[in-house]
Amino acid sequence: MRVRLSKIAARARQRAGATVVDGFFRGASALGKLHPRARPERHGVAVERDLAYLPTGRREHLLDVYRPLGEDGPRPAVLYVHGGGFRILSKDTHWVMGLAFARRGYVVFNVSYRLAPEHPFPAAIEDVCAAYRWVVANAARYGADPARLVLAGESAGANLVTALTVALAYPRPEPWARAAYDEGVLPRAVLPACGLFEVGRPERFRDRFPSLSPFVHDRLVEVSRAYLRGAERLPAEAIDLASPLLVFERGERPTRALPPFFLPCGTRDPLVDDTARLAKALDALGVEHDTRYYPGEPHAFHAFVMREAARSQWRHAYAFLDRALARGAAGPEAGA
Repeated sequence: MRVRLSKIAARARQRAGATVVDGFFRGASALGKLHPRARPERHGVAVERDLAYLPTGRREHLLDVYRPLGEDGPRPAVLYVHGGGFRILSKDTHWVMGLAFARRGYVVFNVSYRLAPEHPFPAAIEDVCAAYRWVVANAARYGADPARLVLAGESAGANLVTALTVALAYPRPEPWARAAYDEGVLPRAVLPACGLFEVGRPERFRDRFPSLSPFVHDRLVEVSRAYLRGAERLPAEAIDLASPLLVFERGERPTRALPPFFLPCGTRDPLVDDTARLAKALDALGVEHDTRYYPGEPHAFHAFVMREAARSQWRHAYAFLDRALARGAAGPEAGA
C-alpha cells in the first residue's frame, strides 16, 4: 500500500511539474509577443497562420508559415519542430524560432503535432512525417525551394527532426515513414539543438549527474513514460524512431547520404551527453557535423534570443547553413 501511494504521489508530482513548465513557457511566449520588436512586419516578414497539413480538423495538425517579403526567387525552407518533452507547447509558443529564421531569409514552416500522454509514440513522429510531405508538396506556393530544405528543432523537436532524417535516409516498415522516404527529397542540413536523442533509460541522467535536482529528474522520467506509454507492444524495430541516436550508434549504413548536422548544446544541459554521443556516432558513419558546446549554458538557452550566448549560437547556426546550402544537393544514394 505504501509503495502504491508513493507511486501515485510521484505521478501527481510529475503532472504538476509539467503544468508549471507549460505555464511558464506559454506565459513567457505571450509576454514576448507584446514587445514591439516581436512584430513580424518590423522585420520584413509576413506570417500565415493555422494552415492544415492534415485534414483532421485538429489544432495539432496546423502549421504557420513565416515568409520574408521582397525576396526574389525561391528561398531555402526550414521545417521547424518545437520542443516541450513531447507533452507540452506548440508552434504558437515557438514563434520566435520562425521569426529568427525568416529574418535570415528562410521560408519557415513551424508545425504543431499531437502530444503525449494522450497521444504517445509514434503519434508525434507520424505527424512530423506528414508535415514534411505537406511542405515538399506546397513549398513552392510560399516561395520556398523544397530542394533546399532544412530540418530544425530543439529538445523533443530535435529528437523528431533527427527521427525524420532517419526515416528519409533509411527505408522503414511503417507506412507513414515509408511515404516520407518515397518523396525522395532529402534535407540539405539538420539542426537538432540540445536534443533528447534517446528517450528511454532516464535513470542514466541521475547516474551521470548525481547532483541533478529532483524536479529536473522527474521531468525526464515523465517524458520517457509519457512518450513511450504502450510502446512495449510495438515491434522492436519500431522503437528506433523514438530514440534515433541508437540507429546511428549501431552503425547502420543509410541507403541515402545523410546531410550535415549542426549540434549545439549548453554544458549545463543534462542532455549534453546525448549530443556528444550523436556527434561520436556521426563521426563513425563519416557524416559531417558541427558540434558546439556553450560553457555554462542551460537547456534550450538559444531560445532567449536577447542573451549574448544565444546570439552566438544563432550566428554559428547561420554560418553553418550558409556553408551547407552553398554546396550542390547531395545525390540520393549513400556513398559506399
